Amino acid sequence: MSDDSDPEPAVNISGGVSGGGIEAEFDPETADTRAEEVVDRLGERYWQKTYGGQDAFTCLVRTILSQNTSDKASQPAHDALIERYGHSSSGADLADALAHAEQSQLAETISSAGLYNQKSEILIDTAEWVCDEFGSAAEFDRFVTDEAPDTVRETLLGVRGVGPKTADCVLLFAGGRGGVFPVDTHVHRIYRRMGIAPPEADHEAVREVLEAEVPAAKCGFGHTATIQFGREFCTARQPACLEDPEACPMADICEQVGVYPETGEVVDPAEAPT
Repeated sequence: MSDDSDPEPAVNISGGVSGGGIEAEFDPETADTRAEEVVDRLGERYWQKTYGGQDAFTCLVRTILSQNTSDKASQPAHDALIERYGHSSSGADLADALAHAEQSQLAETISSAGLYNQKSEILIDTAEWVCDEFGSAAEFDRFVTDEAPDTVRETLLGVRGVGPKTADCVLLFAGGRGGVFPVDTHVHRIYRRMGIAPPEADHEAVREVLEAEVPAAKCGFGHTATIQFGREFCTARQPACLEDPEACPMADICEQVGVYPETGEVVDPAEAPT
Protein backbone atom coordinates (compact mmCIF):
# COMPACT_ATOMS: atom_id res chain seq x y z
CA MET A 1 0.00 0.00 0.00
CA SER A 2 1.44 3.42 -0.88
CA ASP A 3 0.53 7.07 -0.77
CA ASP A 4 1.64 8.69 -4.04
CA SER A 5 0.39 12.16 -3.12
CA ASP A 6 3.62 13.00 -1.27
CA PRO A 7 6.48 10.98 -2.75
CA GLU A 8 10.13 11.02 -1.74
CA PRO A 9 11.77 14.07 -3.38
CA ALA A 10 13.98 13.31 -6.36
CA VAL A 11 16.66 15.58 -4.88
CA ASN A 12 18.53 14.28 -1.84
CA ILE A 13 18.36 17.39 0.33
CA SER A 14 20.49 15.77 3.05
CA GLY A 15 23.69 16.73 1.27
CA GLY A 16 24.24 13.65 -0.86
CA VAL A 17 27.15 11.24 -0.72
CA SER A 18 29.55 14.09 0.10
CA GLY A 19 27.71 14.75 3.36
CA GLY A 20 29.00 13.73 6.75
CA GLY A 21 26.97 10.62 7.38
CA ILE A 22 27.24 8.18 10.27
CA GLU A 23 27.61 4.48 9.55
CA ALA A 24 25.27 2.22 11.45
CA GLU A 25 24.35 -1.44 11.47
CA PHE A 26 20.64 -2.21 11.24
CA ASP A 27 19.95 -5.58 12.85
CA PRO A 28 16.47 -5.96 14.42
CA GLU A 29 17.64 -9.09 16.26
CA THR A 30 20.10 -7.08 18.36
CA ALA A 31 17.91 -4.04 19.06
CA ASP A 32 17.77 -3.01 22.71
CA THR A 33 14.42 -1.19 22.52
CA ARG A 34 11.25 -1.44 20.49
CA ALA A 35 12.00 1.96 18.96
CA GLU A 36 15.41 0.73 17.81
CA GLU A 37 13.84 -2.41 16.37
CA VAL A 38 11.47 -0.28 14.30
CA VAL A 39 14.36 1.80 12.95
CA ASP A 40 16.41 -1.33 12.26
CA ARG A 41 13.57 -2.83 10.25
CA LEU A 42 13.31 0.41 8.32
CA GLY A 43 17.05 0.18 7.71
CA GLU A 44 16.49 -3.11 5.95
CA ARG A 45 13.72 -1.60 3.81
CA TYR A 46 14.75 1.92 2.76
CA TRP A 47 17.75 3.59 1.15
CA GLN A 48 20.04 5.28 3.64
CA LYS A 49 20.84 8.96 3.28
CA THR A 50 23.96 10.65 4.53
CA TYR A 51 23.72 13.66 6.76
CA GLY A 52 25.60 16.89 7.04
CA GLY A 53 27.38 18.77 4.31
CA GLN A 54 24.53 21.06 3.31
CA ASP A 55 24.94 24.80 3.79
CA ALA A 56 23.22 25.63 7.08
CA PHE A 57 21.36 28.72 5.91
CA THR A 58 20.16 26.99 2.75
CA CYS A 59 18.95 24.12 4.94
CA LEU A 60 17.17 26.56 7.24
CA VAL A 61 15.45 28.19 4.26
CA ARG A 62 14.48 24.79 2.85
CA THR A 63 12.97 23.67 6.14
CA ILE A 64 11.00 26.90 6.64
CA LEU A 65 9.56 26.46 3.16
CA SER A 66 8.52 22.89 4.00
CA GLN A 67 6.49 23.89 7.06
CA ASN A 68 2.80 22.95 6.80
CA THR A 69 3.20 21.60 3.28
CA SER A 70 4.60 18.59 1.42
CA ASP A 71 8.02 18.20 -0.18
CA LYS A 72 6.21 17.97 -3.51
CA ALA A 73 4.95 21.55 -3.03
CA SER A 74 7.95 23.06 -1.26
CA GLN A 75 10.71 21.69 -3.49
CA PRO A 76 9.74 23.85 -6.52
CA ALA A 77 9.56 26.89 -4.23
CA HIS A 78 13.05 26.13 -2.94
CA ASP A 79 14.38 25.68 -6.47
CA ALA A 80 12.81 28.96 -7.61
CA LEU A 81 14.20 30.81 -4.60
CA ILE A 82 17.72 29.54 -5.22
CA GLU A 83 17.46 30.40 -8.90
CA ARG A 84 16.44 33.99 -8.15
CA TYR A 85 18.45 34.76 -5.02
CA GLY A 86 21.18 32.15 -4.77
CA HIS A 87 23.25 33.22 -7.76
CA SER A 88 23.69 36.91 -7.09
CA SER A 89 25.87 38.65 -9.70
CA SER A 90 27.17 40.92 -6.92
CA GLY A 91 28.69 37.95 -5.13
CA ALA A 92 26.47 38.41 -2.05
CA ASP A 93 25.56 35.22 -0.23
CA LEU A 94 22.01 33.90 0.10
CA ALA A 95 21.43 35.41 3.54
CA ASP A 96 22.42 38.85 2.32
CA ALA A 97 20.30 38.48 -0.81
CA LEU A 98 17.19 37.49 1.15
CA ALA A 99 17.78 40.17 3.78
CA HIS A 100 17.49 42.75 1.00
CA ALA A 101 14.72 40.98 -0.94
CA GLU A 102 11.47 42.76 -1.76
CA GLN A 103 8.82 40.88 0.20
CA SER A 104 6.13 40.70 -2.48
CA GLN A 105 8.64 39.44 -5.05
CA LEU A 106 9.93 36.78 -2.66
CA ALA A 107 6.34 35.75 -1.87
CA GLU A 108 5.63 35.31 -5.56
CA THR A 109 8.81 33.27 -5.98
CA ILE A 110 7.88 30.78 -3.26
CA SER A 111 4.12 30.71 -3.90
CA SER A 112 4.03 26.96 -4.54
CA ALA A 113 5.01 26.31 -0.91
CA GLY A 114 1.77 27.71 0.55
CA LEU A 115 1.49 30.38 3.24
CA TYR A 116 3.89 32.30 1.02
CA ASN A 117 3.21 35.76 2.45
CA GLN A 118 3.95 34.59 5.98
CA LYS A 119 6.93 32.51 4.91
CA SER A 120 8.43 35.32 2.85
CA GLU A 121 8.31 37.61 5.89
CA ILE A 122 9.88 34.94 8.09
CA LEU A 123 12.63 34.28 5.53
CA ILE A 124 13.53 37.97 5.31
CA ASP A 125 13.52 38.31 9.09
CA THR A 126 15.66 35.17 9.43
CA ALA A 127 18.13 36.38 6.80
CA GLU A 128 18.42 39.74 8.56
CA TRP A 129 19.06 37.90 11.85
CA VAL A 130 21.81 35.79 10.28
CA CYS A 131 23.47 38.85 8.79
CA ASP A 132 23.23 40.84 12.03
CA GLU A 133 24.26 38.00 14.33
CA PHE A 134 26.89 36.21 12.23
CA GLY A 135 27.76 38.54 9.38
CA SER A 136 27.18 36.03 6.60
CA ALA A 137 25.67 32.68 5.71
CA ALA A 138 29.18 31.18 5.78
CA GLU A 139 29.69 32.22 9.41
CA PHE A 140 26.25 30.89 10.33
CA ASP A 141 27.26 27.59 8.75
CA ARG A 142 30.38 27.49 10.92
CA PHE A 143 28.25 28.15 13.99
CA VAL A 144 25.89 25.25 13.20
CA THR A 145 28.77 22.89 12.41
CA ASP A 146 31.14 23.77 15.24
CA GLU A 147 29.10 24.80 18.26
CA ALA A 148 27.55 22.41 20.76
CA PRO A 149 24.22 21.03 19.46
CA ASP A 150 22.33 22.29 22.52
CA THR A 151 23.68 25.80 21.94
CA VAL A 152 22.72 25.73 18.27
CA ARG A 153 19.26 24.40 19.03
CA GLU A 154 18.58 26.95 21.77
CA THR A 155 19.77 29.78 19.52
CA LEU A 156 17.62 28.69 16.59
CA LEU A 157 14.54 28.28 18.77
CA GLY A 158 14.83 31.95 19.66
CA VAL A 159 14.25 32.94 16.02
CA ARG A 160 10.73 33.71 14.82
CA GLY A 161 9.34 30.93 12.67
CA VAL A 162 11.87 28.34 13.82
CA GLY A 163 10.32 25.53 15.85
CA PRO A 164 11.86 22.34 17.22
CA LYS A 165 11.53 20.37 13.98
CA THR A 166 13.16 23.13 11.94
CA ALA A 167 16.02 23.49 14.41
CA ASP A 168 16.58 19.74 14.50
CA CYS A 169 16.57 19.47 10.71
CA VAL A 170 19.30 22.11 10.51
CA LEU A 171 21.33 20.22 13.12
CA LEU A 172 20.86 16.96 11.23
CA PHE A 173 21.05 17.88 7.56
CA ALA A 174 23.56 20.73 7.83
CA GLY A 175 25.46 19.94 11.01
CA GLY A 176 25.47 16.18 10.53
CA ARG A 177 24.87 15.74 14.25
CA GLY A 178 24.20 12.29 15.62
CA GLY A 179 21.44 11.74 18.14
CA VAL A 180 19.05 14.21 16.48
CA PHE A 181 15.62 12.76 15.62
CA PRO A 182 13.41 15.54 14.16
CA VAL A 183 9.70 14.98 14.78
CA ASP A 184 7.30 15.92 12.00
CA THR A 185 3.65 14.92 11.67
CA HIS A 186 4.51 11.40 10.45
CA VAL A 187 6.96 10.70 13.26
CA HIS A 188 4.59 12.19 15.84
CA ARG A 189 1.70 10.03 14.64
CA ILE A 190 3.53 6.75 14.10
CA TYR A 191 5.43 6.34 17.36
CA ARG A 192 2.34 7.21 19.41
CA ARG A 193 0.25 4.85 17.27
CA MET A 194 2.78 2.09 17.87
CA GLY A 195 2.68 2.69 21.61
CA ILE A 196 6.35 3.63 21.80
CA ALA A 197 5.57 7.18 22.93
CA PRO A 198 2.59 8.06 25.16
CA PRO A 199 -0.60 8.76 23.15
CA GLU A 200 -0.90 12.29 24.56
CA ALA A 201 2.79 13.17 23.95
CA ASP A 202 3.47 16.38 22.05
CA HIS A 203 6.21 16.64 19.42
CA GLU A 204 8.90 17.44 22.00
CA ALA A 205 7.94 14.53 24.23
CA VAL A 206 8.06 12.12 21.27
CA ARG A 207 11.50 13.47 20.36
CA GLU A 208 12.76 12.89 23.89
CA VAL A 209 11.55 9.28 23.83
CA LEU A 210 13.13 8.53 20.46
CA GLU A 211 16.45 10.21 21.17
CA ALA A 212 16.66 8.22 24.43
CA GLU A 213 15.72 4.86 22.89
CA VAL A 214 17.34 4.98 19.43
CA PRO A 215 21.16 4.95 19.19
CA ALA A 216 22.59 8.30 18.11
CA ALA A 217 23.98 6.92 14.85
CA LYS A 218 20.50 5.75 13.77
CA CYS A 219 18.42 8.82 14.67
CA GLY A 220 18.91 10.71 11.40
CA PHE A 221 18.00 7.71 9.30
CA GLY A 222 15.11 6.95 11.66
CA HIS A 223 13.64 10.37 10.91
CA THR A 224 13.73 10.12 7.11
CA ALA A 225 12.78 6.45 6.98
CA THR A 226 9.82 6.89 9.34
CA ILE A 227 8.49 9.61 7.04
CA GLN A 228 8.70 7.22 4.09
CA PHE A 229 7.07 4.45 6.14
CA GLY A 230 4.27 6.88 7.02
CA ARG A 231 3.67 7.66 3.36
CA GLU A 232 3.68 4.04 2.22
CA PHE A 233 2.10 2.13 5.12
CA CYS A 234 1.12 4.02 8.26
CA THR A 235 -0.82 6.87 6.69
CA ALA A 236 -2.93 9.20 8.78
CA ARG A 237 -6.39 8.13 7.59
CA GLN A 238 -5.90 4.74 5.93
CA PRO A 239 -3.06 2.73 7.50
CA ALA A 240 -2.25 -0.52 5.74
CA CYS A 241 -3.42 -2.64 8.69
CA LEU A 242 -7.04 -1.56 8.12
CA GLU A 243 -7.18 -3.62 4.93
CA ASP A 244 -4.90 -6.47 5.93
CA PRO A 245 -3.25 -7.06 9.32
CA GLU A 246 -0.28 -8.62 7.54
CA ALA A 247 0.19 -5.74 5.10
CA CYS A 248 2.23 -3.67 7.54
CA PRO A 249 5.84 -4.75 8.20
CA MET A 250 5.53 -3.46 11.79
CA ALA A 251 2.23 -5.18 12.59
CA ASP A 252 3.72 -7.60 15.12
CA ILE A 253 5.27 -4.83 17.25
CA CYS A 254 2.58 -2.15 16.88
CA GLU A 255 -0.08 -1.55 19.52
CA GLN A 256 -2.40 0.13 16.96
CA VAL A 257 -3.33 2.92 19.37
CA GLY A 258 -6.31 4.69 17.79
CA VAL A 259 -6.59 2.22 14.89
CA TYR A 260 -9.52 -0.20 14.90
CA PRO A 261 -9.48 -2.66 11.94
CA GLU A 262 -12.69 -4.32 13.10
CA THR A 263 -14.65 -1.09 12.57
CA GLY A 264 -12.38 0.72 10.12
CA GLU A 265 -12.14 3.67 12.50
CA VAL A 266 -8.95 5.70 12.87
CA VAL A 267 -8.48 8.44 15.48
CA ASP A 268 -5.52 10.39 16.81
CA PRO A 269 -3.84 8.28 19.52
CA ALA A 270 -4.54 11.03 22.06
CA GLU A 271 -8.27 10.52 21.42
CA ALA A 272 -8.16 6.73 21.80
CA PRO A 273 -9.97 5.37 24.85
CA THR A 274 -7.65 4.16 27.56
